[in-house]
Amino acid sequence: MSSVRALLLATSIFAIAACSPKEEPSKIEEADVPLEEEEYVEQDEMEFMVPGEEREVIWDALTPEEARDKFTYSNYNDVRVTHLNLDLAVDFETKTLSGTAEINFRRRARGTSSLVLDANMLDVSKVEAFTEGRWVETNFTMGAHDPVMGSKFEIALPDRARKVRVTYSTSPEAGGIQWLSPEQTAGKEHPFLFTQFQPLNARTMVPVQDTPAVRITYDARIKTPTDLLAIMSARQDISGELDGDYSFKMTRPIPSYLIALAVGDIKFKKINNHIGVYAEDYILDASAAEFEDTPKMETAIAKFYGPYRWGRYDLIVLPPSFPFGGMENPRLSFMTPTLIAGDKSLTNVVAHELAHSWSGNLVTNATWRDAWLNEGFTSYVENRTMEALYGEDRAVMERLLDKQALMRDVEAAARPELTALKMPADLGHPDDAFSQVSYVGGMFFLKFLEERFGREGFDAFLRAYFDEFAFKSITTEDFLTYFEDSLWADQPDAVTESEINAWIYQPGFPDSIEKPRSGAFNKVDGQINAWMGGGEIDGLETSAWTTHEWLYFIAQLPEGITTDQMAALDERFSLSTSQNAEIANAWYMRAINVGYEPAFEPLDGFLMRVGRGKFIYRLYAALIENDRRDWAEAVYERARPGYHPIAQRRIDDIFAE
Repeated sequence: MSSVRALLLATSIFAIAACSPKEEPSKIEEADVPLEEEEYVEQDEMEFMVPGEEREVIWDALTPEEARDKFTYSNYNDVRVTHLNLDLAVDFETKTLSGTAEINFRRRARGTSSLVLDANMLDVSKVEAFTEGRWVETNFTMGAHDPVMGSKFEIALPDRARKVRVTYSTSPEAGGIQWLSPEQTAGKEHPFLFTQFQPLNARTMVPVQDTPAVRITYDARIKTPTDLLAIMSARQDISGELDGDYSFKMTRPIPSYLIALAVGDIKFKKINNHIGVYAEDYILDASAAEFEDTPKMETAIAKFYGPYRWGRYDLIVLPPSFPFGGMENPRLSFMTPTLIAGDKSLTNVVAHELAHSWSGNLVTNATWRDAWLNEGFTSYVENRTMEALYGEDRAVMERLLDKQALMRDVEAAARPELTALKMPADLGHPDDAFSQVSYVGGMFFLKFLEERFGREGFDAFLRAYFDEFAFKSITTEDFLTYFEDSLWADQPDAVTESEINAWIYQPGFPDSIEKPRSGAFNKVDGQINAWMGGGEIDGLETSAWTTHEWLYFIAQLPEGITTDQMAALDERFSLSTSQNAEIANAWYMRAINVGYEPAFEPLDGFLMRVGRGKFIYRLYAALIENDRRDWAEAVYERARPGYHPIAQRRIDDIFAE
């Protein structure tokens, strides 16, 4: 037995217990997309053990049950969905999508008589199976509703059926779909909808095996009001006609959480021949300018880790209620407008979502316990991209700020098991896996391996890793087995088993974690010390500071800073009214802790117009912790209707604690 396999067996017990667009879509020409993309990629049959089959599996440290995603009802080891064909109509008046989902599947175990899917608040009126050359109605049952997992949707399968068709409609309260009234958009004339499915919300729009373990291709036809444009995480309708009838095709197998839809008064602007930006008109030009380095990012990542494999890469800047910085939907990353700072200082988020085209979309975590495989790898590639484009100093500053956020999350974790890279078997909700532990902790683990094995060799290993597991879903143990066989075996003394164990399975982070040092931040420290030691406010020289230096400056202000000193900073630098969302958020956090009253009126406005969870969750929590609950509740009552359902649930929980 190999050393890693022995280690994994020894540690697994602990791990378990413990439109009329400005540049019309018709300008996106056929030649911009590789011709071979018309062909569907065949899916791998070696991903999971099928009971009764004798086959070599990738891992041997986990049983099939241990490797199974616990957040799905689906019987994906017995029957595997392979393709989805959607035909849905968008109704803004009823806030529903209705139509059919045609589902192709492959039986993987003999005697399987039912297909089990995930559904959440779907109103199913009919289910048919295609057998003997025709569609026939078949029986189905919809289980009781669970607030986290929705319902078990079981369909009886005739013997020779290979696909089913579900006629249904979504609920107006679907957690993965946000419906915005015209008044909630910038243009104030047209409604808007967008989806957010990671981690468990695809089942609120589509009956599907809603697990990252299952990858599917899909086609879709979406019917909308004729004055609105629909776009999806797939090859777009290239007709260029704003006609309310749009068709899409995704030929690469993806997990269900990467299905995405947006409908609204959306315009398009080209960056190069296969990269562009969609947005409402008010922010389109600024977004295209902010993201103009995206082609350079793609070139840098491809040089390191192999070619981009998805055809086009576009971005859409969504309304401010979008609850994340970005979402890596293939071919169409969803982005928050809070990134539009005017100086490209926040475009590391673009690099992150683009990097997901390799780590996460191409190679996917098989369960949410393994979320670090998506986010840690992506954060590492993001940081390497920033270094390649903007230099080592910026990459180091970002790692140092990220490490501060990581240590904050480790300290605030509800329990120690949530500070290990491999999440515990009793993970209560996949959202708990999306802390800085998975993102930044995973990045620092890969940085540790890079330092031990050398950058050149580690880059070659990662490129081979992306090739080996392309369009597959894997576990942490799959990665470790491949790591041992492909890299560690050639340099057995580079790391020890106990070091790997400490990084992956033990709470907290070992002393071998990098300690980033930034010369630019050292200069900021010097200025803080001089000013707090009695120097004049005019002595602070900030004209050359980047966003990163401002964030470090605000974070390093001493706990004993007075409201008079806060006022002096605010008067000179207008921090309470900063148009940079990251700087404003950092300043508001400090203002809440200090009790600096002049910041509360602009904070009210910030909470009313910004729905990005990274900001608002911590701000509401800080208000409660600092005896501002009544004020926070009053703001939230007004702001809540404009927040995404995901954000509403999280903030409701914050107030309930």
